[in-house]
Amino acid sequence: MKILVKQAKIVDPSSPFNGQTVPVFIENGIIRQIGNDAVSADQVIDLPGLHLSPGWTDLFAQFGDPGLEYKETIESGAAAAAAGGFTDVVVIPNTKPVVHNKAAVEYLVQKSRSLPVNVHPMGAVTREAEGRELAEMYDMRASGAIVFGDGLHPIQSAGLLVKALQYIKAFDGLLIQVPEDRSINPHGLMNEGIVSTRLGLPGKPVLAEELIVARDIELAAYAGSRLHFTGISAGVSLELIRKARAKGNTLISCSVTPAHLFFSDEDLQEYDTNLKVNPPFRTPADRKALQQAITDGTIDTIASHHLPHEYDSKVVEFEYAKSGMTSLETVYAVLRTALPGVSQEKWVELLSVNPAKLIGLPAKTIREGEPASLTLFQPDVQWTVGTASLRSRSRNTPFLGRTLTGKVAGIIHKNQVVLNQA
Repeated sequence: MKILVKQAKIVDPSSPFNGQTVPVFIENGIIRQIGNDAVSADQVIDLPGLHLSPGWTDLFAQFGDPGLEYKETIESGAAAAAAGGFTDVVVIPNTKPVVHNKAAVEYLVQKSRSLPVNVHPMGAVTREAEGRELAEMYDMRASGAIVFGDGLHPIQSAGLLVKALQYIKAFDGLLIQVPEDRSINPHGLMNEGIVSTRLGLPGKPVLAEELIVARDIELAAYAGSRLHFTGISAGVSLELIRKARAKGNTLISCSVTPAHLFFSDEDLQEYDTNLKVNPPFRTPADRKALQQAITDGTIDTIASHHLPHEYDSKVVEFEYAKSGMTSLETVYAVLRTALPGVSQEKWVELLSVNPAKLIGLPAKTIREGEPASLTLFQPDVQWTVGTASLRSRSRNTPFLGRTLTGKVAGIIHKNQVVLNQA
């Protein structure tokens, strides 16, 4: 298959064409020519204001297979990822059964092999992701588990976590943790503060996140192993990470969700269950701290925290609604809308360069002779999020009906082209 991207601005710090607007010709999944549009092609992509970057990588998404296919299948999840500009997605192990052994990892690897998006399993650290005894991480690693973590269930035991960190150090593994001490008000429904008091909802204090971040920084340093915090929601957590790095701790990395850069607890006034997430949205001051951490380099990557739910899990009283939102399709648009002053180079660093490096994927670059793993996006196009623009099986997003700036045109990956409708 021969594909010609007629004109696109290259956003790739490792490419000699970075910053240039040029045609890109792809043949049989390989970038053959850059700068020459006098070629015959089976498909021509010609869109206004088009930008081209190495394919994006998401570190934290839930695809329901196996066992929760009514929320999301591997196929629908991959379609949502492609629509959002992602060529690689790490899927969390919280399925039925839990991905905690080599058979479960191999199942995901084989089932996703032909899809246009690479689906990378996250192996559970503990059996059944229950936080009691370690799973067989070495076997899972050999079968294709790219990182480890208990996904939606933060590891509560310090002793167990340090053993896991020591174990994965043998193969330079990465452990991903959502920082939350679940012994502190486990029934909280939103951020503890003035708004939760006014709404009459039990709150989750920032302290629950702060304690785990502080503890796990020390444990990672003790074990000499790599640890990634995902879903950072509070300014105090960022300060702890900054202080650790200032002391020379390079083992710690962190990510934030686009939604936490966009919303605060004040947006929950209408009890919209699509805004019920974990970690919860914190105060406007916390949101500002997260936004600042994007520009100052404290935050290493963006993670979608794509958690699709069927209708009945969200259209209930706030207390009974499941936490999470479907988000892969809207990641870039939410980032671009929340922080319009951030450069495209920074977004590509956070969405492509850094996450791929963290999990050990081969470096992607836009050069002649390299495999075409590309994300196509239009930073200045405005669009309204509708059900027709969602490829996920679920619709639990607070962005339905909102007009956002920044549109993903699609991906070119594994010799396949997936384009969104105009």
